[in-house]
Amino acid sequence: MREISRTLVFAVLAFAVLQLFPVDVAAPPDSDPLVIENAEVAEVVGRACVDCHTNHPDWPWYAQVAPASWITAGHVREGRSKLNFSTWGELAVRRQYSKLGQVVDHVESREMPLRSYTWGHPEARLTAEERQTLVEWAESLRVELRAASQRSRGGDEEEPRSGGGT
Repeated sequence: MREISRTLVFAVLAFAVLQLFPVDVAAPPDSDPLVIENAEVAEVVGRACVDCHTNHPDWPWYAQVAPASWITAGHVREGRSKLNFSTWGELAVRRQYSKLGQVVDHVESREMPLRSYTWGHPEARLTAEERQTLVEWAESLRVELRAASQRSRGGDEEEPRSGGGT
């Protein structure tokens, strides 16, 4: 019994010490964010994407409790590094084109939203129709980018290059 008490006291103290190392959840400023004009797409993106792919996540309560806070903040940092709608305009056209292609691939393959995210956020689960809506939206933006790129080059038929990565 005494061994259990010591173990419990140690666990509580260790948990308390972990709280001395909080995660900074302050949002970096937006710079030229992507504006989604289609209300249906904006609703789906707002529900399933913004927590990891913008500078404005809705941090859950456990994002303030270590070690869950470290994991959650790490996922958000990783998501932003791959695609951040809050800094969309900073990307070159070819990078935007590439990112939209990745959106199509990840949504169609059901890689996004992450299962680990939808487990805790069931509202982020996408129906087949919502997936199709996102894919069509991303593909239509790619068409717009291609057309703008062609106009800026004087009618060149070449697509914007993908940029070769994430």
